[in-house]
Amino acid sequence: MSAVEICEVAPRDGLQNESVVLPTEVKTELVARAVAAGARRIEAVSFVNPSRVPQMADAEAVMAGVPRVDGVSYAGLVMNRRGLDRALAAGVDEINVVVVATDTFCRRNQGTTTAQACEAARDLVAAGREAGLVTTVTVGAAFGCPFEGEVSFDRLEEVLARVADAGADEVALADTIGVAVPADVTARMALLGARVAPGTRTRLHLHDTRSTGVANALAGVASGADVLDASIGGTGGCPFAPNATGNVATEDLVYTFDRSEIATGLSLTALIESAQWLQEQIGRRLPSALLHAGPFPA
Repeated sequence: MSAVEICEVAPRDGLQNESVVLPTEVKTELVARAVAAGARRIEAVSFVNPSRVPQMADAEAVMAGVPRVDGVSYAGLVMNRRGLDRALAAGVDEINVVVVATDTFCRRNQGTTTAQACEAARDLVAAGREAGLVTTVTVGAAFGCPFEGEVSFDRLEEVLARVADAGADEVALADTIGVAVPADVTARMALLGARVAPGTRTRLHLHDTRSTGVANALAGVASGADVLDASIGGTGGCPFAPNATGNVATEDLVYTFDRSEIATGLSLTALIESAQWLQEQIGRRLPSALLHAGPFPA
């Protein structure tokens, strides 16, 4: 049986676009539920300007409350040195640095051009590695941009060439607005694999905006992706991208992989129960298919 690692991103990307701001204790329970379901990498928080993303304003308090379990690694998203300093003080195990592939979106997301974001990523990765953290650089809007439309192969190659120089442990492609189809994933994962240094892990961050998330995940695994991001309940979206809806649901991926004999180490039953709980906390119907349809009938 083959295997794939899933990074649970519901506590960070899953909650950052919700209109409701959940209490800290609910966020830490979400993290604890992910750990209990078998998640061993969890993107728990982001250290960004709380006036821009108020849902993440309590990042330090969340990190102070997460269960510390052997083998579980907690990541925080950072955009600048201030964010990195906060992440280090909060005791994260990993940092995720975002570079958006188009200038228009990058300015809206983090107030810089893509080239400037690449330079910042290089500095943050170096500082993170020096501090002993695992480092990831995620190329956002790697498949399409809500403002500039198509992101050409040449543009992505240019950005990946800059990102590869940063020396991160892992490089991810993000379908931030959920426009990719499996053929796109296959082609762009091949480009990623050719651009990163040997030994660098590759990762996919997929959104299910157009119901292609599970198919794209399968294409990603077939293309050699080491890690897939997913979110309990299918929550998520970018506050700075119009109509950017949820990540591919963790339980939808686990169902598909279980039936395809691809191991994830995650409990489908626990994930569905947590999706039901999270739906109650958020107060709206979540898009997860398994949450509403259930697993294969007994």
